[in-house]
Amino acid sequence: MCVDFRQPVVNPLPSGYNSDVKARQIHGWHVTTSEARKIQFELRDRIVRKCDGATPRYVAGADISFKRNGTATAAAVVLSFPEMEVMESVVIEGRPEFPYVPGLLTFREAPLVLDAFDRIGTTPDLILVDGQGIAHPRRFGIASHLGLLFDVPAIGCAKSRLCGQHEEPPLQAPAHTPLNDDGELIGAVLRTKTGSRPLYISIGHRIDLPTAVERVLACCRGYRLPEPTRLAHLAAGGGLVPTTVSAR
Repeated sequence: MCVDFRQPVVNPLPSGYNSDVKARQIHGWHVTTSEARKIQFELRDRIVRKCDGATPRYVAGADISFKRNGTATAAAVVLSFPEMEVMESVVIEGRPEFPYVPGLLTFREAPLVLDAFDRIGTTPDLILVDGQGIAHPRRFGIASHLGLLFDVPAIGCAKSRLCGQHEEPPLQAPAHTPLNDDGELIGAVLRTKTGSRPLYISIGHRIDLPTAVERVLACCRGYRLPEPTRLAHLAAGGGLVPTTVSAR
């Protein structure tokens, strides 16, 4: 079955699901750009760069798509791990209030993404975000932000580089090279599909880099993007996403 995500969709939940997907209220979102940078500096030291070794049962993907009329569509998709079967999916539309400022995209995107997650009933054990984790000038991108707000492991799985230097990974997948910035290892440049452009993987929260790379590869199903962010990207863009749950 496929769900048409061109309209907001909230899937009903199978019995026994956890309905406690709530972000912690660490700070407000109606802030200036200088206040936003201060928040990033204040929170970055709370990021945990190691994992407890537990294997996730549910992995969520998050993405957002902007439209020319100023509105945006945020998607949250939850899949079983390692099967990668879609369990739940939510898409909502809204109008971001924060301006477009490189390095501060979290403050523009996160409120809508959080709203989507607020309608999800399955608590994810891991979140993959189409964006940066610590591979960020202030070491606090959207994956780190969301991971800290939900207090769950999170991985930044970006399609482009925000900062740092690296060598190209071998063309034969899977392969990766380190992403360094000012002498600090901040991520991995991961080729998930032979001949395709690499992804920029970084620690979001409560995970280490080797495990982050391992989890991303375990979520790949022959595409450049891992299934959680691929389906979230498709959903946010108005595409059709297969699901194991009937749509309301």
